[in-house]
Amino acid sequence: MILRLAMASLLARAVTVAMTVLAIALSVALFLGVEKVRTGAKASFADTISGTDLIMGARSGSVQLLLYSVFRIGNATNNVTWESYQDIAARPEVDWIVPISLGDSHRQFRVMGTDVAFFEHYKYRQDRGLKVAEGVLMDDLFDAVIGADVAATLGYAVGDPIVVAHGIASFSLHDDQPFRVAGILEKTGTPVDRTVIVSMEAIEAIHVDWQSGARIPGQTTPEAEIRAMDLTPQAVTAALIGVKSPLQTFNLQRAINTYPEEPLLAVLPGVALAELWAIVGIAETALLAVSVMVVVTALIGMMATLFSALAARRREMAILRAMGASPRVIFGLLILEAVLTAAMGALLGLVLLYAALFVGQPMIDAAFGLYLPIEAPSLRELYVLAGVIAASAIVSALPALRAYRLSLADGMTVKS
Repeated sequence: MILRLAMASLLARAVTVAMTVLAIALSVALFLGVEKVRTGAKASFADTISGTDLIMGARSGSVQLLLYSVFRIGNATNNVTWESYQDIAARPEVDWIVPISLGDSHRQFRVMGTDVAFFEHYKYRQDRGLKVAEGVLMDDLFDAVIGADVAATLGYAVGDPIVVAHGIASFSLHDDQPFRVAGILEKTGTPVDRTVIVSMEAIEAIHVDWQSGARIPGQTTPEAEIRAMDLTPQAVTAALIGVKSPLQTFNLQRAINTYPEEPLLAVLPGVALAELWAIVGIAETALLAVSVMVVVTALIGMMATLFSALAARRREMAILRAMGASPRVIFGLLILEAVLTAAMGALLGLVLLYAALFVGQPMIDAAFGLYLPIEAPSLRELYVLAGVIAASAIVSALPALRAYRLSLADGMTVKS
């Protein structure tokens, strides 16, 4: 009976109740949406590099090595000699190894020297590989493959020339050996999107006439002569390593960290990413706090609506009391109305969230490389919905308590 009475009461105040339901629905959709973005961003961050067992570089810090080798942020403290790189590559535990050479740039985008194995072994989002959207991979010494953001920001197309600058934010250009855009990669949402990729030999080629970070005055080697040279690298900045068996990962890491020829460091990408997220992940706490405040504001608004409605419903409460309803029934009626309102709002918010995900997921993935999976509500999300409904019962307790205390005589008295 009380449920039927509560539904009739809500229908009688349909406009007010609908606005309250909408406010709760929008706040719940925002909260769950922020939660989706937060978990999606964390997952995308953790999946920036997948399938790589170790990252090797000169001895420094694990986060620093991760930053410059994967995110192209900062610089290495030192390079790894080519002899040491080959020595590590020849170890029986190594299944594959990909060299990385950094140091140059192109209009604020980092230039990375590597080989074609990078396109085969670099994975993100667990098992996704790099794909060419236009053109082909590097086929000539002075071919370059650019990321999606580089192409979009600078307006490059296949065949356009690229002049690499020596160093970062440098005005010293390797304009005597321009590159050609051979291919443009699909959007990945990783640092690859902001990278100009060339071959290791090309890095050596553009530095033939350079020494100690400066061009040798008056020296210009013809391109044909450069192509005939032995362009084997002298050093690499870092290397991505895959092992034959996961059981060998720690043995190889220990061997690299104790390498006698020069100080090297090998880190597990997942561990280093977790350390880095602990530093930058404070933003997710701020996002979560903002969304919580939105939900709290909606619930407080519902409580204010119940309080303001009490004045208009005092006669209704008095009539219910006169018909035999106990004060507990009045108290329970208001609590039930609030719970039903919050439940409708929470369910509508969930519907709005998944409708927005269905429409916006491809666009968000294409624009930002942020993958938001459309899947059944998680246990955490169900807890959030239950928490909103429970909180509605709590915030409605004050107006319900006031209604509980209204006397029959007070309700029937018309005050001037």
